[in-house]
Amino acid sequence: MRSGFTLPNRLYDAGLGWLLGRRFLRLHHTGRRSGRTFQVVLEVVRYDRRSGEATVISGFGRDADWFRNVVAGGPVAVDFGHGPRPAVYRVLDRDEAQRAYASYEGRNVLIGPLVRWTLTKLLGWRYDGSPEARRRMVEELPLVAVRPALPDQTHDFVRVDPFRASDTHKT
Repeated sequence: MRSGFTLPNRLYDAGLGWLLGRRFLRLHHTGRRSGRTFQVVLEVVRYDRRSGEATVISGFGRDADWFRNVVAGGPVAVDFGHGPRPAVYRVLDRDEAQRAYASYEGRNVLIGPLVRWTLTKLLGWRYDGSPEARRRMVEELPLVAVRPALPDQTHDFVRVDPFRASDTHKT
């Protein structure tokens, strides 16, 4: 499974990330302890052409390094294959996350069995695509919306993660 996740990263490394269109993005994030810049390629589950906002899922949950780095407050940039741009983000609340993922499943019926198999492996329990399973899934695997920052936006905006009152993140 891990090798399948690395293919899009290789395309970005080769300067071919644009071939993936809006289906994937490369998120640049800053290490919460090291201060170093890291990148991760993530599948886009929802894209809003009007705002440029792309929604991704943290497939390894709240313990994923990229997710922890983002909510720790470091700078974030988003790249759709044409170079990184400073970005702002927000963690979706439970209801919006469920709607976004239900829509993704509805648009990707043909790969549904593969998606359910992958989520079953990531979650450690059988994901069947039911509303109950989807609710449980979004509680364990947060969805994050990122969009290019407007020129006047700074990284000073902070909101509380709706799932964890002790975490904060930029919006």
